[in-house]
Parts: sequence; C-alpha cells; structure tokens
Amino acid sequence: MREVAFWLERAGEPTYRVRAFRRAAEAVASADDVAQRLESGRLTDLPGVGKTTAKVVEQAHRGDVPDYLRRLRSEAERPEEGRELRAALRGDCHTHSDWSDGGSPIEEMAETARDLGHEWMVLTDHSPRLTVANGLSAERLRQQLEVIAEINERLAPFRILTGIEVDILDDGSLDQEEALLAELDVVVASVHSKLRMDSAAMTRRMCAAVRNPHVDVLGHCTGRRVAGTPRPQSEFDADEVFRACRDHGTAVEINSRPDRLDPPRTLLRRALELGCVFSIDSDSHAPGQLDWLHLGCARAQECEVPADRLINTRRADELLSWK
Repeated sequence: MREVAFWLERAGEPTYRVRAFRRAAEAVASADDVAQRLESGRLTDLPGVGKTTAKVVEQAHRGDVPDYLRRLRSEAERPEEGRELRAALRGDCHTHSDWSDGGSPIEEMAETARDLGHEWMVLTDHSPRLTVANGLSAERLRQQLEVIAEINERLAPFRILTGIEVDILDDGSLDQEEALLAELDVVVASVHSKLRMDSAAMTRRMCAAVRNPHVDVLGHCTGRRVAGTPRPQSEFDADEVFRACRDHGTAVEINSRPDRLDPPRTLLRRALELGCVFSIDSDSHAPGQLDWLHLGCARAQECEVPADRLINTRRADELLSWK
C-alpha cells in the first residue's frame, strides 16, 4: 500500500486518496491478526481500512501484485527525454518533510530517495516567515539537525544533507540567522512573497540574496505556477540575476514540480548561455514526488544543459566542497 501511495503522489492524485492508503498501511502494520481478519472478512473493521484498500491487502497477502498497483505501475509515464541526465543525478537539493509543509517524516523521505537510487538528499524545510508552511524557527531547525544526525547513522552510506529553503525577504536579506545558515550543508533561497514587486526592486532583491555567501541554490526563480491555480512569473532583469548567480557560485534551480517547471525554457537557455550552473530538484513534499526529477531532466536535456553543469551529479563530499 505504501507503493500505491508512492505512485498516487507521483501522479499528483488528490491528497485524501494518498492518505487513505497510508492510513490503511499503518493500520495493517500495527495489527497482529491480519491473516485471521482476511479469512473471516473482518479486515475492514480496522480503522482506516475500506473496501479498496482491503482488496489490495488481500491480493498482496496471496503473493499477487494487487490489481490497483498493477494499474498504477502501467500508467506511470517514463519519458525517454532526460533519461541520461536522470541517471547521472546522485541526489536532490530541495525536499520537504512533515516538519514544515511536507506530508511524510524525514526518514520516510530519505528511504524513498535511497530506493530511487540516490546517494544523498538535502532536507530543505521552510524558514519561519512562511507560517502557512509551518516554517522552522531557529530552535526547531537546530532540533531537526540532531534528528538528521540520528537518522544518518541508521541509513549510512545514504546521507541526508542538512539544509533549508530560506525565504528571500523584501530587501534581499534571508529569513534565518546567518550563523545558523553557515552551519547547514545546502541553502536554497526562494521568493515566496510580493511576487508582483516591480522589476527593478525584484532584481535588487534577488541579486542581494544570491550574493550572500551562504546561499547555494536560487529556488524556482520566477515563482510561476502553470497548473492548478496559474500564477504569472515575477518580473526581473534575468541577465543581471543570472550573472550574479554565475559570479557568486549560486546554482539556478531547475524546479521539477509539474505545477512550476521553473524557469521557463527561454530563461533556462539564457542562464546556460551566461555560464550558470544548475540543480535539478524535485521540490518534493511527499515520497512519490521525489520521482518528479525526470520532468526537470527532460527540460534540461531539451535546453542542452550538460551533466557537468549540474551540481547534483556530484557525490556528497564533492558538493560540500564546491563553494
């Protein structure tokens, strides 16, 4: 049922449907009489287990691939575009857990990343100003660092790198203590507010952020949304921002979320022409979304971004010594 939830998340299905399978998985895992319940037809008496999830459990218990799972696997798109780049990626620089606005625990996100073939994953939960996303205060972030250290002991050689998606404030400063940012492995800086700021002010704001020595990645640079509730891209002098990224060693994110796909191809090609490096990231908020990287890889390949310009083709130690 966890794999069912994975494919549902990957396909962008409604959250309530995903949660139904995760709740059912937890209920079945905690029950010590599943076989007896299946035999007597009482599996649906378990809280959170309905007819659909019960059928999945019944077929799996028999050793069969459940029909529901078989269908999801067959419907999953595996595009040819970007496969070479996808195979070259060793990790993901932008992920979220249930410490902020993600839907799953840190360890579950990490285990899924590992199972997808990653060597490492950067955990980048939100900073405190983004209260709607339960952003992490300095105190909570320090607590998270301790939790990550414990999980890394269990998951080695897979490695969770410490990080944050820090808000770029109106004046270009960052929404977290500078000393704490200096302790983190990777800092993704993103604009989440006043996205319609005039072009000159937005350019100054973004340039100030990417020049900060603690910032490693400029996240979803235009802030646009192309699905769900569409949102136009922010206006700024792209050449000036991308030159600042190039000159200060800040990677431009190729955001793989299907509702973002940011930056647009024209800006992606321009950043490439100007000599920027990139990070293809999932911006995942659930385990199944970690596999959205193929969308960013397809766009990168279409725009002829070479693998050696992608920071997440590097081993963890190489990434940490990059800046």
